[in-house]
Amino acid sequence: MIEKTGLDDYVADFVKEGTTNTSNVVKLNKRERLNYAKEQMLGTYKKVFPYILMGILLGAIIHNVIPATFIAKVLGSNSWYGVILATLIGTPMYADIFGTLPVAEALYLKGAGLGSILAFMMSVTALSLPSLIMLKRVVKPKLLLAFIIIVVVGIILIGYGFNLLEYFWL
Repeated sequence: MIEKTGLDDYVADFVKEGTTNTSNVVKLNKRERLNYAKEQMLGTYKKVFPYILMGILLGAIIHNVIPATFIAKVLGSNSWYGVILATLIGTPMYADIFGTLPVAEALYLKGAGLGSILAFMMSVTALSLPSLIMLKRVVKPKLLLAFIIIVVVGIILIGYGFNLLEYFWL
């Protein structure tokens, strides 16, 4: 799709060249591979765990502080702007998908529409500021903007689609 739209010129040159430096590849025995895997797992756990805790905290605040009528009114399936608002709220946040699960559960229990919840979860994971900063390293601003627009439109369409499904089947 990037090539068809002519946006491949906006990908960083080192990405298009596809070269990697394999001269530093080290052969590991079984024990070294297991230790390496353990280190990688612990590193990922340390990075992700604070965001899971923040998600649980935000979910608890939504569950215990924000009235259900407010959530249902603003993010419910009957709200025409709920999906858009959920997408905009989720975009600047950063969490992995597991960190958004407690928030999603709290929103659902308070009456938010499935489409709004899904839009929130997708925007948090796909359009977070750290993700966009990393993407900026490999694509030029025009392609980054095209990516953001395409993803936002896709998230919103999927959100409204799920709200329609919820309306007709639940």
